[in-house]
Amino acid sequence: MDRIDRKILDLLAADSRLTGEQLGERVGLSPSAAHRRVKALEESGAILGYRARLSKAARGNPSTVFVQVTLTDQRQATMLAFEEALALTPQAVEAYLMSGQSDYLVKVLVRDDDSYERIHREILSALPGVQRLVSQFTIRTLEGGE
Repeated sequence: MDRIDRKILDLLAADSRLTGEQLGERVGLSPSAAHRRVKALEESGAILGYRARLSKAARGNPSTVFVQVTLTDQRQATMLAFEEALALTPQAVEAYLMSGQSDYLVKVLVRDDDSYERIHREILSALPGVQRLVSQFTIRTLEGGE
């Protein structure tokens, strides 16, 4: 990956709708050369995909809750079972394996037509290996956040 590839990645991260012509103009390449570079970045796995950033209203005006999850143990089987079940949980939009007191930090979106109590009781606490959940509710999201 060279300087031009990095510039293309920066431009696409800011606006993934840029055309090959627009990318080429901004990095000093022809549109076809810029397009070939983008395809190569996709094939190499540097670009994982594209998505639309939706407004809060379009997503059901969700509240964001960060949940620290402590598992019963850190055995590979326990962690794998938890991660596989969490991947099937649509309310959990991001998750991180952490160092420190808890094992995972999970970002949960709670739509206006749902309740965190229900998600906590019926979904999160029922995930395999969960010993403890500690929830933190956001007050507001700073500019630039989802």
